[in-house]
Amino acid sequence: MLNHRFFQCIALLASCLPEVAAAAIPAQMPEPFPQSTLETTVDIESPGHLVLFSPVREVNNQIRSETMARLPVTGEGRLYEIARDSGRDKAREHYLRLLQDRGAQILFDCNGISCGRSNVWANQIFGQRVLYGRDGTQDYLVAGTTANDGSRWLTLIYTVTRGNLREYVWIEHLAVEPGVRVPGLGSVDSRIRGPVIVPWTGGITYRFDWSARDRRKISDWSDEEGTLVVLSGFSALGAEESFEDAMERASGATKSLSEVLLKTGVSIEQQKLIIVGPSVPLADPDRQGDRVEVTVITR
Repeated sequence: MLNHRFFQCIALLASCLPEVAAAAIPAQMPEPFPQSTLETTVDIESPGHLVLFSPVREVNNQIRSETMARLPVTGEGRLYEIARDSGRDKAREHYLRLLQDRGAQILFDCNGISCGRSNVWANQIFGQRVLYGRDGTQDYLVAGTTANDGSRWLTLIYTVTRGNLREYVWIEHLAVEPGVRVPGLGSVDSRIRGPVIVPWTGGITYRFDWSARDRRKISDWSDEEGTLVVLSGFSALGAEESFEDAMERASGATKSLSEVLLKTGVSIEQQKLIIVGPSVPLADPDRQGDRVEVTVITR
């Protein structure tokens, strides 16, 4: 039996702490996207709550997924309607930033028809008919966070555009009972923080598009003794560009960001530079183009 009162106390404690401290405590439900309106709140307490870690299929009215688990959890689900002058892509970016701030690990994500049928997600997985929308305009992710006390939390985020063009986001924030195996989330994975995506432009000199929050986050993560800061440099292959030239551009940008981090206190001994260039294409729409991905690995 889950100790529901225990998890309620953790959440209450998190809500009373200052904003900076609370951001690092995974017990707190992620702050809502500002351009959205809360429609429904559902308490979740189950000895076998269904969580999917791969695309969904429906076979003979049965849910099929390569990796899925029925987990003992307690938590909450919230349905938000996104304002018409905003968009679900902006909502997704908002929640991804919050998850990054918490050092969460993305265990699975998908978008469009690769996720499966929207009606299955809406009716058979989440039980929210209003989420039934277009198969091509949906996305889903599940992220895992391990707190300092060893407690583990899952955050599920599903966004969709309906046929009437209204857009919604469904959030599940769940505490997992101790001792239960969560696919992809283990003690080793909890040592990895990031990545922080740093887009770049330029050639001889480089301009990095990252916020003060991103810089502070990397600095805080790398401040622990024995941490390794991995800079993976990516570049988009231009139409008339050779592979070697794209690799050289990625190398120059990565070395330039390394020098910036050195000035902020991240020593060369802590840094590991990996030049990827255009050699590893990723399907994630948030991980495209010329960029350096910064990952911090604790000892």
